[in-house]
Amino acid sequence: MSVCGRVWLVLIAVGTALASDVRIVEQIVAKVNGEIVTATELARYRRQMEEGLRQQGLTGERLESEMKTREGDVLRDRIDGLLLVQQAKQLEINVEGDVTKRLAEIQRSAKISDQDKFHDYIREQTGMSFEDFRQEIRNEMLKQRLLGQEVGSKINVPRADIEKYYQEHRDQFMRDERVFLSEILISTMGKDDKEVPALEKKAKDLADRARRGERFTELARDNSDSDSAAGMGAVGSFTRAMLQPQLAATVFNQDRGYVTDPMRVPNGFLILRVDEKHTAGLASLEEVQNEIQQRLFEPRFEPEVRTFLTRLRTEAFLEIREGFVDSGAAPGKDTRWMDPAQLKPETVTKEEVANRRYRPRLLWLIPMPYIRTVGKVSSSS
Repeated sequence: MSVCGRVWLVLIAVGTALASDVRIVEQIVAKVNGEIVTATELARYRRQMEEGLRQQGLTGERLESEMKTREGDVLRDRIDGLLLVQQAKQLEINVEGDVTKRLAEIQRSAKISDQDKFHDYIREQTGMSFEDFRQEIRNEMLKQRLLGQEVGSKINVPRADIEKYYQEHRDQFMRDERVFLSEILISTMGKDDKEVPALEKKAKDLADRARRGERFTELARDNSDSDSAAGMGAVGSFTRAMLQPQLAATVFNQDRGYVTDPMRVPNGFLILRVDEKHTAGLASLEEVQNEIQQRLFEPRFEPEVRTFLTRLRTEAFLEIREGFVDSGAAPGKDTRWMDPAQLKPETVTKEEVANRRYRPRLLWLIPMPYIRTVGKVSSSS
């Protein structure tokens, strides 16, 4: 028997053995440039969407109505995500530094120094492996960077439009007197009295470092014992009535960027920084121009994103299984489901799902004379 014949017998025998132990567990819904969307993915996406709406306080008929409104876009959103990540990779956009920084921030916030324990923490909190969680962050950053580079950077909000909006909406910029603060707390809770002087010194050193120009946000993130450390120390805005009179007199009479001396509080030593101040009355245009710019940017941005995604669809290999609808479909684009036997299978096995990224392609084992072209079936016996 020839070598080719023996190879075919081996492949047939292996295929027969595997076929007896195959369970179909996934249905492919869409094919997007060589990647797939499965029914299980869409179901998981729906569950996450519903959970997010519940966390916003929606229940009963309101929840049902909102879910019905959004469900029609589930497949669209999944295809959007794949197309954006694929395009970002094609343009060689690199976000690895930002991904590493974000994970480090999460680890600092969780106060877990051991890397293995941090991986366990991620698995417990998200239900994902650390690598899958890292990939999720990477994909989100790739999408954001791509949209900023290819869409957002090309949208201009003229100064004249900002001034016009300000004049027409002056009533929206009437403000109470407010101060915006950030904090660093050096906790003394559970500490021995002998440890307090060292903690006070630490607080004084941090205040001095902030005054010398080190970033207060980073000092708070890395040193504060308050929950606000996860948000870089920010604690929000306050009116005079919301603060103790002595503290209100201090922060309201100081300029932006002022850093207080460490103050003894029941649970430790507190340092505050004045991030921003609003005087009572109409805010100046300079104070609110960034806010106005964002208000005018968003309604311009969304349609441009949709246009960009339509272009990506037009250029993509895209097939949608019958019975499913892509609500973001490109006009005139043929996305009919082709014969699965000639392309990807309609369904995949549990083993294929688990090994999709890593399975080697053993095309070199297949004898060349038997290769068939897509859409044609050889008539040779």
